Amino acid sequence: MKWSWDYALSVLPKLLEVVPITVGAALSGFLLAVLFALPITLGKRAKSKAIAQTVAFLAEFVRSTPLLIQLLFIFYALPLYGVSLSPFTAGVLGLGIHYAAYLAEVYRAGIEAVPKGQWEAARALNFNPRQTWFRLILPQALPPVLPVMGNYLTVMFKETPILSAITLVELLQTAKSLGSASFRYIESFTLVGVLFLLMSCVSTWALRRLELRLARK
Repeated sequence: MKWSWDYALSVLPKLLEVVPITVGAALSGFLLAVLFALPITLGKRAKSKAIAQTVAFLAEFVRSTPLLIQLLFIFYALPLYGVSLSPFTAGVLGLGIHYAAYLAEVYRAGIEAVPKGQWEAARALNFNPRQTWFRLILPQALPPVLPVMGNYLTVMFKETPILSAITLVELLQTAKSLGSASFRYIESFTLVGVLFLLMSCVSTWALRRLELRLARK
C-alpha cells in the first residue's frame, strides 16, 4: 500500500484534535511528578529511621513495578474502594506518581552536589529549615539537574500512548481507530511519530531556555 498524501492530509486534523490531550497529560503528569518528588527526597533524608526506610521502600516499589500495572490499579481497582477517576485524571496521577520516584533520585543528586559549606552557612545565619531549603539549598541544587528532568519530560511524552489501556483517547489510540476504519495505518502512524517528535523537540527547547535563563541569574 503506497503512501497517500490526500489521505494523510484528511486524517491530520483529526489527529491534531487530540494533541492537547496528549500534551496536557504529559505536562500535568510531569508537574505532579516534580511536586511529589521533593517530599519523597526529603522523606528519605528524614532523621527518623522508620520514616526514611518507609519512604525509600515505597519509592523503590513504584520504580520496580510497571507503569501499566499502576495505571490499571488506579483506574480499575480504586473504584472498588470508592475512588472513581476519569481516564485523564487517572493517567495524570499514574504518570505523576511513577515518575516522582525517579525524579526524587534526580533531586537527591542535585542536593548532594551542594557544597557542605552552604549547610554550615545556613546554620551560621540561623536559618530555619524552610529558609535553608527554599532560599539556599534548592536554588543551587535544581539548575544543574534541569537537563535530566527534561529527559524525563521527553520520556513522559512518549509514555502517553500507554494511557489508551485505561480508555484515554490520546494520539496513538486515535491513529489506531482511523487505521482500523480505513485499513490504512502507515499515514496515521507516521503522522503520530512526527507529532511526537515535534512535541519532544519543543519541550527540550523550552527546558534548555529555562536552564540558560537560570544560569544567567
